[in-house]
Amino acid sequence: MLLEPDAENEVAYELCQLLGRAILPVSGAGAYGTAFFLGHPTGEYLLTADALTHAEVGEIGLRASVTEPAGVASDAMLLPDFPRLWAHRPEVGAAIMPTSDLHAYAAERGWRWRTQPVPDAVAVRADEVAGLGAEPISAIVLALGLCEDGSRPLEVAVERAVRADNGLRITAALPAGYVGAPVFGVRPDAAGEVGLRCLGLVLPGEGGHPLATLDRIVADLPD
Repeated sequence: MLLEPDAENEVAYELCQLLGRAILPVSGAGAYGTAFFLGHPTGEYLLTADALTHAEVGEIGLRASVTEPAGVASDAMLLPDFPRLWAHRPEVGAAIMPTSDLHAYAAERGWRWRTQPVPDAVAVRADEVAGLGAEPISAIVLALGLCEDGSRPLEVAVERAVRADNGLRITAALPAGYVGAPVFGVRPDAAGEVGLRCLGLVLPGEGGHPLATLDRIVADLPD
């Protein structure tokens, strides 16, 4: 669904309020991106682009807003043997980490997570992806950008997504740090009300970015 600019800005603002604590910075071997928490009936997962998860040592940033009590957690988790921590889905382009080890990591160090996972209820379904036509739709990306000083601010990009092969693609090039970030759209439900959908996550690309659609990711979650 293509929204008017004012409606896009309103959705973007609401996303920051509702899901701003769903996302974390992730990096390794000079690559920088975004990961996000997904809440699902089978458990909680951290999702990102598979391309970001193959460095021997990876880093997951710990934003102050996603940990409690304040001032206890460090700024980042440095994780050796980083690829082993993820379930890799190269055919989709995504990597998935069950969060039990993340919660254990926090408990051992005297803090706990304070997050806002993307709920499974807003995950786009396969029939919804298949039902999209040739017209572009509003695509709102919630990401942690990358500044010259290395800081990772919360950012929102309002873009367009189109059908591409059997999936979706963001038509514009996105800034550094956006690979792996969740992408949201809206569509009317049976009653005509506008409902939020998480379309998927951003993959690396030239002149635009394919999406790993969330229906395909959810269909193959690890045990």
